[in-house]
Amino acid sequence: MKYLKFIFLFLLPGLLLVACDDDGDGHDDDDDHHELEYSVNINAPNVDDKHVNDTIHIHVNFASENNETVHHANVTIYNKVDNNVVYSQPDEAHVHQEDGIYDYHDDFVLSNENGVNAHSDWILEAKVWGHEASEAEVINRIEFHVHPE
Repeated sequence: MKYLKFIFLFLLPGLLLVACDDDGDGHDDDDDHHELEYSVNINAPNVDDKHVNDTIHIHVNFASENNETVHHANVTIYNKVDNNVVYSQPDEAHVHQEDGIYDYHDDFVLSNENGVNAHSDWILEAKVWGHEASEAEVINRIEFHVHPE
């Protein structure tokens, strides 16, 4: 009986170490095995001049170079002069695409009602990052000019 107690006391700490997941966040450990590397490709819109009341199609590819989870992504359009943000999507940046690719599409109207005024310069910024803020963050930007109607 003494030997069984000894064996049990010897094995118990090992079992506890194996059984416990200290991060407890439910995310895959795949990011721990490789350094996260992301890329951002802005397919649309292009840098050509636009006009007030144009509808622009937004198409951005966010990808993990190692086919690991794309945790967070965001697309923002803001005024180059005063940094006034007129577009920021998706509403929840935590997209968690486990296949390593997040393909974002949307349409946006460049109108006076949403703050896009005549003859102004704008920046579309697409950003991707890991599970933690700024982790492996990659930002890509394009600039375009908007003319009056």
